[in-house]
Amino acid sequence: MSEILRVGIAGLGTVGGAVVRLLATQASDLAARTGRKIVLVGVSARDPSRERGIDLADVEWFAGPVELAASDKIDLFVELIGGDEGPARASVEAALRTGKSVVTANKALLAKHGIALARLAEQHHAALAFEASVAGGIPIVKTLREGLAGNSIERVYGVLNGTCNYILSRMELEGLSFAECLAEAQKLGYAEADPTFDIGGFDTAHKLAILTSLAFGVKLDAEAISVEGIQDISLADLHAARELGYRVKLLGVAQRTPHGVEQRVHPTMVPLSSPIAQVMGVTNAVTVDADAVNELTLVGPGAGGMATASAVVADIADIARGIRSAPFGLPVDHLTAPEKSPMQRHEGGYYIRLAVRNQIGAAAAIAARMAQHEISLESIVQRRACASNGSVAPVVLVTYATTETSVREALAAILADGHVAEKPQVIRIERE
Repeated sequence: MSEILRVGIAGLGTVGGAVVRLLATQASDLAARTGRKIVLVGVSARDPSRERGIDLADVEWFAGPVELAASDKIDLFVELIGGDEGPARASVEAALRTGKSVVTANKALLAKHGIALARLAEQHHAALAFEASVAGGIPIVKTLREGLAGNSIERVYGVLNGTCNYILSRMELEGLSFAECLAEAQKLGYAEADPTFDIGGFDTAHKLAILTSLAFGVKLDAEAISVEGIQDISLADLHAARELGYRVKLLGVAQRTPHGVEQRVHPTMVPLSSPIAQVMGVTNAVTVDADAVNELTLVGPGAGGMATASAVVADIADIARGIRSAPFGLPVDHLTAPEKSPMQRHEGGYYIRLAVRNQIGAAAAIAARMAQHEISLESIVQRRACASNGSVAPVVLVTYATTETSVREALAAILADGHVAEKPQVIRIERE
């Protein structure tokens, strides 16, 4: 093994700049911990002339990320460009094909091409490391792949998107509307100008696909994930959740069931007593249910330059030590095709909010429809009719464990009966 690990970084945005700073400030400690000197020798970025506040005087600039990745002047390629195609994919493939190890924070690339890239890494005896791709500074990838290798995992779930958690936290604590909180998140840089990827649940789904593969030894399949966002969550739902002893979070959940691995992303009511419920603002959290350790929860910063850079540098240090773990915990040929559990088979409790018309027999008809579909109700709360619309009263139902199919069929019948004035609000309950 060479005494020096020569590193090339493609992408010098917030995370890339933070990685450069960490490699400089931690240089002596990293050398002592890994037994090798880690040296940044090459970089590539869209605008070389931009002032970044980092010292790159002794670093060679490359015309593009593919040229950097293929260069024999580096031993390790760090991809911080982003995107699931284009330069990101081309440069990672170029590095792996020349036997160079790769560190990436790119969850979109991994969710779409992770298995193919892992196979390429195996073929060329290179490492593919991606701790920073899920939950920022939380070491959940290493925890699942290595720390819990002696466990059989039943469920992994968590708050994986800081933008959504920030919006839901502010709505609940400050009584602000979804639109107001989203605008504030965009102003602070927590949300993009087009926030669909975050608030629609797709960012969480990409991260969940990675965790599912690590936890259950299956091939990544982001298309198998049922995805719902937070855009329809109202203050009424958050207040009702609080009164019922819950808090609403956007969760990514992967769970072993008798029908296969269930993967889902959706707003969820979690008990106020649970560790996940205490995670507010842009913080992330992941809980793992396993046979030997029971329940393990990791909480920390899910985004931000230094937090993400911390995970990137941890991967660089592992590679400097000579660690070559199978990217998804098992050799690619040992990963199985995920046996999918359709969302219709999901079993659990449900929160249902109805805008019930002030009609004789409406409540009895709704209860009858629930009974017809074998849904038992844990509680029914009827609130005063809205002052601006006295003909409609909010009714909140909480069910005992039932199936997604039963709930959807019962609500379709209730809508057809004409006893509700608008589309019902449904939020699943994740119990401890």
